[in-house]
Parts: sequence; C-alpha cells; structure tokens
Amino acid sequence: MDWEEFLEPYKLAVEELKVKLKGIRRQFDLEGTHSAIEFVTARVKPIPSIIDKAKLRNIALENLETEMQDIAGLRIMCQFVDDISKIVRLLRMRNDFKIVEEKDYISHKKASGYRSYHMIIEYPVQTIHGERKVLAEIQIRTLAMNFWATIEHSLNYKYNGVFPEDIQFRLQRAAEAAFLLDEEMYLIREEIREAQAYFSAKKITKDRGE
Repeated sequence: MDWEEFLEPYKLAVEELKVKLKGIRRQFDLEGTHSAIEFVTARVKPIPSIIDKAKLRNIALENLETEMQDIAGLRIMCQFVDDISKIVRLLRMRNDFKIVEEKDYISHKKASGYRSYHMIIEYPVQTIHGERKVLAEIQIRTLAMNFWATIEHSLNYKYNGVFPEDIQFRLQRAAEAAFLLDEEMYLIREEIREAQAYFSAKKITKDRGE
C-alpha cells in the first residue's frame, strides 16, 4: 500500500475541518457571547497505530477506508457540559458533511469511566482526481473529560489495555471525580462566564492603553 497517497485525503480533511471548527469559535467571539468551543485539536492516525488497530479489529487493509472511522480525528474541547450539546446541535445543522453515526458516552459512559461525545462524519474532499469522501471522527468533551482520557490513553499503552485491578479502580474513581468537577463548574457557569467576560474586557482596555 502507498501510505502517503492513501492518507493524503485524510490530511486534507483534517486541515479543512480544523479551520471550519475554529471558525465557529471566532463567530462566538465576534458576537461577544460565550464560546462553546475552548479549543480544537486534530490529527491523522499514525501508520503504526492504523496497522495495530486493523490487526486488533481484523480489518483488511483494503477495507480501511470503509471500516476504520477514526483515521482522521478531531477533538473539540469545551468548558462546560452544556457546551457539548450546543456544539452537537450546530454540527447537525451543517451541510458540508454528512453525519454517519453518533455515540453518546456522556449519558452512557463506558465501563472504564470514559466520557465523551463522538460523531462519525463523511466529509467530501476535493482532489485532482475528483471528489473523495472520507470518514472522520469528531470527539466533543470538556477539559476535565479530556484530562482523564489523556491519562487513561497513556496508561493503556503501558499496560496494553489490561490494567492492574488497583489502577482500574483508581481510574474509575478519577473519572467520577472529573465528572463531579464538571457538575460543580456547570452550577456556577454564569459566574465564571461573567468573570471571564470582565477579564477579557479589562485586557482589551489595557492593550489599547486606555
């Protein structure tokens, strides 16, 4: 397989989608309203990771395009839990890609404690050979959820997915602690937003030398 040629449409999709998702944040800023997006990250899955996952899921390399949904991946980080549903609604309204599947791991967390909202989309990329539709995964989560998921992902590599019982127990406790943090922040979100708006306005005034 020519990996460079195969992955090029995914790289294009990631670059374009990242710009578009960041554009949503700028629109919130221009309106002077709370931005439901804190920041956006994106990546194309490394070749070794693609091969490892294909072996694990028994996916033939010639079927990667249709059976592996997260070769192109984007993450939208939010401050508050209710920001997630707002972003989901905005994405559902778009007509520049097709939503193939939605996975709500917030209302229905995984056994490990993992929480996030996943959207699998079909995105049309324009190439010199015409339009190419690729699958991409968009994960939407809070900063607390992302912190936990990042740590769990690192430990997953160390233990090859089989955690010692005490580590698994502590991870589950940490997941619940992260969820409680999100709940507490949600309850005082208006105060936090007002403080952030005040800080931003003060910074703009200071930068102008007023």
